[in-house]
Amino acid sequence: MAKNYKWEFSAPADTGKVDRLAAEVGIDKVLAELLVKRGVETFEQARSFFRPSLSGLHDPFLMKDMDAAVERLHRAIAGGEKILVYGDYDVDGTTAVSLVYSFIRRFTDKVDFYIPDRYDEGYGVSLKGIDWAAEGNFKLIITLDCGIKARDKVEYARGRGVDVIICDHHLPEDRLPDAVAVLDPKREDCDYPFDDLSGCGVGFKLVQAYSARYGIEFESLVSLLDLLVVSIASDLVSMVDENRILAHFGLRQLNASPCNGLLALINLCKIDPGHITVDDIVFKIGPRINAAGRIDSGRLAVELLTASDIQSAMRIGEKINESNNERKSIDREITKEALEMVQNGQSLSGSNATIVYNPKWNKGVVGIVASRLVEAYYRPTVVLTRSNGFVTGSARSIGGFDLYEAIESCADLLENFGGHVYAAGLTMKEENLAEFARRIDEFVDKHVTEDMLTPVIAVDARLDFAQISPKFFRILKQFQPFGPGNHNPVFMTENVYDAGTGRKVGAGGMHLKLDLIQESQPYHQIPSIAFNMSQFYDYIREGNPFDICYTIVENYYRGNSSIQLRIRDLHEREDIL
Repeated sequence: MAKNYKWEFSAPADTGKVDRLAAEVGIDKVLAELLVKRGVETFEQARSFFRPSLSGLHDPFLMKDMDAAVERLHRAIAGGEKILVYGDYDVDGTTAVSLVYSFIRRFTDKVDFYIPDRYDEGYGVSLKGIDWAAEGNFKLIITLDCGIKARDKVEYARGRGVDVIICDHHLPEDRLPDAVAVLDPKREDCDYPFDDLSGCGVGFKLVQAYSARYGIEFESLVSLLDLLVVSIASDLVSMVDENRILAHFGLRQLNASPCNGLLALINLCKIDPGHITVDDIVFKIGPRINAAGRIDSGRLAVELLTASDIQSAMRIGEKINESNNERKSIDREITKEALEMVQNGQSLSGSNATIVYNPKWNKGVVGIVASRLVEAYYRPTVVLTRSNGFVTGSARSIGGFDLYEAIESCADLLENFGGHVYAAGLTMKEENLAEFARRIDEFVDKHVTEDMLTPVIAVDARLDFAQISPKFFRILKQFQPFGPGNHNPVFMTENVYDAGTGRKVGAGGMHLKLDLIQESQPYHQIPSIAFNMSQFYDYIREGNPFDICYTIVENYYRGNSSIQLRIRDLHEREDIL
């Protein structure tokens, strides 16, 4: 199951541009090349890249239907109508609901929120939710991170006297729901300059527009950006353009003055306040928020994120933390069973894809299990279980393969489906499962290439350890926040060895803690961590040389900060000695 990564160097940037930028900004040529590859070529562009400004946000009224959305929301607030903020049960949905609900609550107490039950209602707008709204005399529903495909549901809501504003960021179908307003930058007829906002990001544009129209200071919205950065990081939207600006200021808010709910999670995760990064969100904060909807109820996550005092936030946070521990236990058990199924030839697909089905698996963790199987086998993967009389599950893809297109090609077999190129969810009748597996297999065989099936680590530059100076790292840190489209640069250094202090660490000794020295610069020693690479321990301990590709991170421990290499992969050098 160990993967053999292929290291690929990105194409070099124009040397003239690199030299000019390095001289203008006064930085190392390696850093200048990283900037040029990001489209930063002048001193002015470098200044705006390193100093993001909220003035760089786009006018929210450039988004199609924004005028109608703002007008309808204002009519509801001014007229004392009951407003229901409705969102999905994942991180993006619950942060979006929390943000918009918190904003509207400043102007009216006639507002509530609704998160559908993952097991009872499933993803998106549900008839049960609309009935709940109608029976509670809500006149307006604002959907967040869902609704773009809910044509029938929107029609049903109108029939029950409920208007709908849709805020979504998923790909629309040819026909849009006939809602009061449909805010989605991916609409073909929408000229908004940036189409990769998160669902929470679209919700933020609504409150930004409302504030601009009705004279509310933009500064009053900054306190909501901690919720927004959690959604941007967790939903893996691109960290460029508006998202990078919002994430930059969101991280600042998260570190300086987070809402009570996020502060509770920061405490429970034992993250150093003031040093919270995108990685902390992705690996610690986000999974806990997700766990509420997977194990208990997504409503709990919104209650946490809108808690008015730290005591109640900690109480809810501890409950969510328990849900996360339970989720991890279930996830481990199901992953083990799924791996055994593949090893025993019980996958429903051929060698180029992985499709596994067990009606007893917990629906809430199948997406995580699919990701684990991709890590293990690096194949397009679908993990299915049974829920409410249907086969349902999650799919995850590999680099370069459009999994959404593959699933869409089976639309006639499915009750519903949705998602992105690399992640999707689907539901079908059990009698369609065999044909679905056959067709997915056929689609994968036809469209996947051998290159796609080999995991690649994209290397940005060769680096000597001597170049990793405090100044180099200080500037590299300003490339943050990292994410898709603005990844943490990956460097490669050849011919390194351990100083003799290397040891196994972590549960079961799965990881390696090393102090690395480059052969050509024996006095420059750098602490390093290699996760899940204990198989190289004996080779390294014998003093053998190897090549590494890695990112450079800041390591905080007991109040002290140091530079650390996070090793992505290593190649032994025995074959070239």
